[in-house]
Order: sequence, then C-alpha cells, then structure tokens
Amino acid sequence: MAIVELSFSALPVHVRTARLIVTAVARRSGVDEALLDEVRLAVGEACSRAVEAHRRQCPDEPVRLELEGSGGRFEVTVSDAVPGDDVAGRAGRSAAAAQEVAAAGSPEDLDFALSDGSVDLGLAVISGLADDVDISATPKGVQIRMSWPAPAAR
Repeated sequence: MAIVELSFSALPVHVRTARLIVTAVARRSGVDEALLDEVRLAVGEACSRAVEAHRRQCPDEPVRLELEGSGGRFEVTVSDAVPGDDVAGRAGRSAAAAQEVAAAGSPEDLDFALSDGSVDLGLAVISGLADDVDISATPKGVQIRMSWPAPAAR
C-alpha cells in the first residue's frame, strides 16, 4: 500500500513540488542522506518526461505518483496516461535500451544509443540514478517504478 499518493496537473512548475515531496518522504522512509540527490533527480526526470508526454497527448489528465517505504526499500512509481499502442511501444523500446545502456556503463554505448534514437536520455538518466528501475509501457500509459534502499525508517 502506498504511503503517499500524489497527482498533479501536467505543468512543469509542479515537477519541483513533486521532487520536494518525494525527498521529504524518502528521508522519512530511511533513505540515506547521500542518496537523496539521486532520488530527487530520478523522480524529477520521470515527472518531467510524464509532464511533456501529457502536454502533447492529454493535457487535462494528471500525472500520478505513488510513494512507498516498506521492507527496507523506498519505491516511487510515476505514471502517465498517454494513450495509444504506438506511444507505448516506443516508450517500451526506449526503456529497454536505457536499462541495457545503464547496465553496460560505457559512455561510448550511451553515445551510440542516443545518436541512433534507441534511447531516451531521461530514461537513461533514471536508470543510472535509481537502485532498481522497472519501466512498463501499455496502451493506457507508462509507469516508471524506481527504488532505493531504506534500511531504517525515521
């Protein structure tokens, strides 16, 4: 069960608010202070990506976040509601490429993936910042689930 659920209109100004809330909840969930910048940056990338997708496809739909801190992990899920198989298919291919590039860890691999259009830079950044990332693309939208260790709740 999510300890915090947040939805906001697809405006760039709300991304900052989402980052502030996520950082506060992460701290409260026991995420180490040294990881908070990574949490903030990854969530900012995911929210910015969702806001941009919504502004192009469905500006009246809110972006949704779920924050959960349990079992020694802090998990954030950012969900957009961009409809359509084509959009979801591109996001899924880009997400898989981002995860492969992050696993390889080579700057040359990232440069190649960005130049051939197979990876979205934001997804590559998220994959590099979060401890664990799962990106799901469906006809109903894209969900980016990220998690970090949170050994002791405060």
